[in-house]
Amino acid sequence: MVQHEFDREKHVYANEAFSELVKDALRFFHGTPVHTMPPPTRFEGSGVYALYYTGKNDAYAELYKANRTSYDLPIYIGKAVPKGWRQAKPSIAKSNTGNELFLRIIEHFRNLQKGDGLNPNDFNCRFTIFEDAGVDMISTVESSLIKLHRPVWNTAVDGFGNHDPGAGRYNQAKSDWDVIHPGRAFADKCKGKANLIEHVKTNIQKHFGA
Repeated sequence: MVQHEFDREKHVYANEAFSELVKDALRFFHGTPVHTMPPPTRFEGSGVYALYYTGKNDAYAELYKANRTSYDLPIYIGKAVPKGWRQAKPSIAKSNTGNELFLRIIEHFRNLQKGDGLNPNDFNCRFTIFEDAGVDMISTVESSLIKLHRPVWNTAVDGFGNHDPGAGRYNQAKSDWDVIHPGRAFADKCKGKANLIEHVKTNIQKHFGA
């Protein structure tokens, strides 16, 4: 039956159990081991991850202070979902055999090798693998971690997680990450008007309260 009178409260879903589940996932995430980049062993699974910087690049001095004794402040948080996840293929609920999370971290490591002003050996990572029905939590946990930590490469500097846009799309601007850390070949093909490096550095300073 169509209801013409609008009552917003009838559309609001609230469940404290869901909030507690997310909090539990965050607690688990922060308790996982920290590994070098790339991780020492190839592993299966999808999930969420965080990258931590401990280098001496002046732009990220606050991260060095925060992470030199313990890994408290990520520089980037991301996710890797199973193949077919975006198409809601039913097979993914029973498939935990892909290497999406491992391969995503490897991809980041290779980008760090190319980025000017960065040493990939100054980065570490931690991650949580979600299996079976748990894969539905991946995006929620990723967004919750970003909201909690506000990593500089998720907020003030965009583009670290970008892929090659492909032929026909190089009219877009180079990302801020590629402006301050040039070196990725595909970014050099982007011909749009990018931000000046001074603008990017100012955004980083503002992010850290400088």
